[in-house]
Amino acid sequence: MGVIAAVKRGTWIDSLLTSLGNLGITMPIFWLGILLIYLFGLKLNWLPINGYVSPLKDFWASTRSVILPVFCMAVPPIASAVRLTRSSMLEVLRQDYIRTARSKGLKERSVIISHAVKNGLIPVVTLKGMSLAGIVGGSVIIETVFSIPGMGRYAVQGLFAQDYSVVQAVMLVIGAVILFANLLVDLTYGWLDPRIRYS
Repeated sequence: MGVIAAVKRGTWIDSLLTSLGNLGITMPIFWLGILLIYLFGLKLNWLPINGYVSPLKDFWASTRSVILPVFCMAVPPIASAVRLTRSSMLEVLRQDYIRTARSKGLKERSVIISHAVKNGLIPVVTLKGMSLAGIVGGSVIIETVFSIPGMGRYAVQGLFAQDYSVVQAVMLVIGAVILFANLLVDLTYGWLDPRIRYS
């Protein structure tokens, strides 16, 4: 969406995608969760409104139970990625090597996909790596709205109960996820931009 908004800059598509991105960032996720519960759980009765089912117990019930929470957790990161991708792509599309690729007679699609997208994704990869820890441990609001026994809610309950071993364990897991995400982001830099090499 961010790439399309950058390529179609100044058109109605750009305005629509940018507005959706701004809406996704500013919308409170607990409010979105309550709206989704009301619409898909109570009115349409398509999806369960709370609880969690293990995929080992019942795969389809597990899939149905995670659709709404995953959607709520995905909206803000996707919206921020759309905005960041758009601004990064606009900067990359003004670079000299993009102008050179176009003057060589390459098709616009090839210029965008082969040359611009890889360099435009470097800031987005950094943002996604930093948000991975928030996905693992920072989903207390979603877990509370949908009554899911998750790690963030477990840590908050341990904090209120003054069970500091639980809090330390959760922080250790989140710290390990942050280290792994940073390693993954650094390795991805070398693949996205051949000028970045590790010795």
